[in-house]
Amino acid sequence: MLVPVLLCGGVGSRLWPLSRELYPKQFLPLTSDLSLLAETVKRAEAIEGCARPIIVCNDEHRFMVAEELRKLDVSPDAIILEPIGRNTAPALAVAAMRVVGVESDASMLVMPADHIIQDADAFARAVTVGLAQAKAGKLVTFGIVPTAPETGYGYIRRDQQDIGGGSYTIAEFVEKPVQAVAEGYIQDGNYLWNSGMFLMSGQAFLDELQAFAPEILAAVSEAYKAAEKDLDFIRLDKQAFTACPSDSIDYAVMEKTDKGVVVPLSCGWSDIGAWSTLWEIGEKDEGGNVVAGDVILHDSGDSYIHSSSRLVAALGVNNLVVVETADAVLVAEKDRVQDIKAIVSHLKATQRDEISAHTQVYRPWGSYESLVTADRFQVKRIIVNPGQRLSLQMHHHRAEHWIVVSGTAEVTRGEEVFILTEDQSTYISLGTKHRLANPGAIPLVLIEVQSGSYLGEDDIVRFEDVYGRSS
Repeated sequence: MLVPVLLCGGVGSRLWPLSRELYPKQFLPLTSDLSLLAETVKRAEAIEGCARPIIVCNDEHRFMVAEELRKLDVSPDAIILEPIGRNTAPALAVAAMRVVGVESDASMLVMPADHIIQDADAFARAVTVGLAQAKAGKLVTFGIVPTAPETGYGYIRRDQQDIGGGSYTIAEFVEKPVQAVAEGYIQDGNYLWNSGMFLMSGQAFLDELQAFAPEILAAVSEAYKAAEKDLDFIRLDKQAFTACPSDSIDYAVMEKTDKGVVVPLSCGWSDIGAWSTLWEIGEKDEGGNVVAGDVILHDSGDSYIHSSSRLVAALGVNNLVVVETADAVLVAEKDRVQDIKAIVSHLKATQRDEISAHTQVYRPWGSYESLVTADRFQVKRIIVNPGQRLSLQMHHHRAEHWIVVSGTAEVTRGEEVFILTEDQSTYISLGTKHRLANPGAIPLVLIEVQSGSYLGEDDIVRFEDVYGRSS
């Protein structure tokens, strides 16, 4: 039995402003019409013998994960919620406990949910090679055959002797090198990029974790035993998991075990660590530009231009990255995009909203988008998916006007329950209990006009919620 384990907890800050804390890069369609998470799920499905996936994700992203799987018509084995990020070793330990509990000798194919693999067939062949080693008790990682002296990746040095089918014992892991050292690695021929993908039996990983990081295993075991089922999710115990040390799979186990094996892999892999990566792998025009969205270029070259919400026109520019969203625009030299961390750090330090969410915010019932915000009023577009409903709630500081644009709205207002259809409207006075639901078969779209002294999202008192959210 081969169980895909998708690690879905990253925030992708190096792809700001498109990637945000509440909508990180694994949920973005960066290379196709599908999100990176959906691409990863489909890649696993294509491997013969793969079981239903296990997803380990941040609690705040749970409904987005569930929605991505629903759109693919995929029923996961489990969606495990981390109350706080603790790096990859605890995340994999939780998944291993789930796997072992179902089938003691099952193997796990561990994949970050935000990577690109352009040659899925080559990846599947490498998995077949690695599976033979995993069944023999080895802990397998996949090393990417380098195409350049990349300084942004860690490396794995392999031994020279093939131990079976194109797999090698691991001689050492090395940190991200400087340019001259990376060039030496390429010339040597035995160094591979560390991909962060693994294949091993659940029990073998837990055994090695017990040997080399028993404090992680103990904390995760306690958090998993005390976990609660919440709708379709497994919610780890917050106190126990928070007490767990934060460590990566490499540092906790792979750099210490004598059971490590690496399978070299050439498959058009990238972890999309910067905007320049999307330029490198994208389809270029005659000027060497890669564009996405509504973009007009003239006399420009070797640039990556991404438009999300409006026309972007560029004239006489070269070697730039321009990324436009509804509330922020990034302009950077292409060879400086790794320094975006300085911008992200400033946004965090000044507590800017642009670090956490887009103007369109996703909720388990659908989404809302802020169209106009001014003193004492705000206008939103709200979309409620078929069969979904918001919480029964009230506000202390604002009143709301709802106008139905399309679809059917079931409105609860105080003791009343009534239906609104296209072009009809209603008013929710300050302090009135209310709820909005979509009983129809198509999305409900409405415009909400808020007015009041305070319009923050924390002015919500929930009395009842089908998604288990607290006030």
